[in-house]
Amino acid sequence: MSAPESVSGVRTTAGDGHLEALGYEGEFQRSMGLVANFALGFTYLSPLVGVYSLFALGLATAGPPAIWWIIIVGLGQTLVALVFGEVVAQYPITGGIYPWTRRLWGARYAWIAAWVYVWAMIVTITSVAEFGGGFAAALFGLENTAGVGLATAVALLLIALAFNFSGTQVMSRVARIGFAAELAGVVAVGLYLMIFHRKQPFSVFFDSMGTAGSGSYLTAFFAAALTGLFLFYGFEACGDVAEEVEHPGRRIPVAMLLSIGVGGISGLMSFAGYVLAAPNLKDIIAGKDGDPIPGILKDSLGTVGQKIFLVIAITAFISCVLSLQAAASRLLYSFGRDQMLPGHRWLAKLSVKHAVPTNALIVASLVPMAICLYIYAQPSALVRVTSFAVLGIYLCFQMVVLAALRQRLRGWRPAGEFSLRGFGLPVTVLALAYGVTAMYLLAKPGSTGSFGDRWTSLIGLVVVLVVGLAYLFTARPDQYSDAPQGDALEVAARLRENA
Repeated sequence: MSAPESVSGVRTTAGDGHLEALGYEGEFQRSMGLVANFALGFTYLSPLVGVYSLFALGLATAGPPAIWWIIIVGLGQTLVALVFGEVVAQYPITGGIYPWTRRLWGARYAWIAAWVYVWAMIVTITSVAEFGGGFAAALFGLENTAGVGLATAVALLLIALAFNFSGTQVMSRVARIGFAAELAGVVAVGLYLMIFHRKQPFSVFFDSMGTAGSGSYLTAFFAAALTGLFLFYGFEACGDVAEEVEHPGRRIPVAMLLSIGVGGISGLMSFAGYVLAAPNLKDIIAGKDGDPIPGILKDSLGTVGQKIFLVIAITAFISCVLSLQAAASRLLYSFGRDQMLPGHRWLAKLSVKHAVPTNALIVASLVPMAICLYIYAQPSALVRVTSFAVLGIYLCFQMVVLAALRQRLRGWRPAGEFSLRGFGLPVTVLALAYGVTAMYLLAKPGSTGSFGDRWTSLIGLVVVLVVGLAYLFTARPDQYSDAPQGDALEVAARLRENA
């Protein structure tokens, strides 16, 4: 197996010994601790972005009870994170989804999982930059036209790219700053709204407020599932940078669970605060106010307070884009290191000075910029491409869970520092059941709009899968790589012998 160019000045740790046992050399700087790794996952997950993006949609679809999806999805994703924790503890390899599925199943399976995942991540980077551009326009008093949206989105992408180019330590610092901004923007503001500007009773979270119409409320409630499903992904980014984390087998599983726990609590407080402080709640539920949060903030915080919040929000968006770029670039680097993509040598190069995959970072920035140009020409496409990203990421999650279940049924007992012991099999089964249900809710067509609008997420996923499978079975990239695959049982036995 070929390895990328050696980087001077990289210190070796016990984590590199584990890495060498898996067939790779330690090329990155292990400068990321638990707090920084957690901050990376948390800012990728970004409750501020998730709540802001789907607050109006959730209320218009199912009313205030849509908030309960944050708890339901949080519990389901905790099951998935527990499975990921065992996998990353045995395989603390840069790239996350790709190396995990390769070692649990095989090269072809991993290739298609990574293909879908990288496109879903790139589209997510685009979506977050576009949503963040609206905050930037509001801060500077600009009308959020298509041109302003394009300029601010590209600016966010370039700022995050500059920070990522500066190395893992700078990325970690920015992630921690973004974490603080997220907490201020969601927890502090949420509490402030609930305590000092509450206009609705707490019982409102059990009141559908007529959203069911003449039909069953259960149908309306399930249609609002995206309120939670869009919020709870990003924790896997903690594992995407595994080779840059000290003691990854212990710290990454904890960071993933912290990302979900703290992110879920933050999202709940933020969502609840906006609902309770909304002066025009009935108008939001009736769909008359499609972007209610700025009005709620201005009514509650005043013009100065709203500006302060916008600064905090933009900081959080920059950190979120930075985390997404970092995760996507590590996946592309891992793909390239195993010679699984055209231009693999170029993608697998690390900068000598900062030991970051600069070429992969460029790809993770330029492609979103190209999609931003498409959205500039077709503004309505933003919702469609975002819905594909969510479904694609959930599919990739379940490909990891399914591969882990397959190995467990063959007798696999994970040999990392994080273990579910006797609970591993039932947790994996429950995680798969939850994930399949989540994918059904994401792919289920809407009841209104054109055929394309109703089936947009599934159509996008099918297109990406068809193109990826066509390349996989014609170019056969798996033939050019001799990287290990499908060796979960053997590696577990070897690690136990060497323990």
